[in-house]
Amino acid sequence: MMFDIWQQIVTAWQAQSTLEVVAVLAAIMYLILAIKENIWCWLFAFISTSLYIYLFHSVSLLSESLLNVYYLLMAVYGWYQWRHGKDQQNRQITSWSVKKHISLIIPTALAVPLLGYAASQYGASMPYLDAFTTCFAVLATVMVAHKVLENWHYWLVINIISVYLFASKSLFLTAAMFALYVVLTVVGYFNWRRHYAAQLA
Repeated sequence: MMFDIWQQIVTAWQAQSTLEVVAVLAAIMYLILAIKENIWCWLFAFISTSLYIYLFHSVSLLSESLLNVYYLLMAVYGWYQWRHGKDQQNRQITSWSVKKHISLIIPTALAVPLLGYAASQYGASMPYLDAFTTCFAVLATVMVAHKVLENWHYWLVINIISVYLFASKSLFLTAAMFALYVVLTVVGYFNWRRHYAAQLA
């Protein structure tokens, strides 16, 4: 039994493309550096998203591919914000009110079926689930660029869903990365919350 499980793991690993391996490693570096509030996280985001644009398109996850085009642009924007933003290079962590979150969640949720339907017309796989992670990742990425504490809450939900989404498309290494992301998201939240509390003090 254990041998069979190990063989499945080895087979899944061998099936991964070199591009996916590099994309995963760069994405993990991005998140680790983001947790540390290190500006170089955006460089690794740029590398990872460049590769994932192609990878997701190749397995018909069209919304995810489009999302990574957005990530690519946001990597440049995020770097600029952290380096030249109005609150200086090391921008302080902020927190949004519940009212502001609701005002952004509602239009984001309404965009999900629209994007899902549009993607389905182009033969996208799992279009509505794909659209859900895409739409809310757009919002969460803006929050990271502006160092909003609650971005980690959004990423926790997105990452959990993404594990299933990518595993179902046999992107096992990427699915494993998102499983790791779930853990790192919790770590990131508590790290940023500690820094936020120190700022208030």
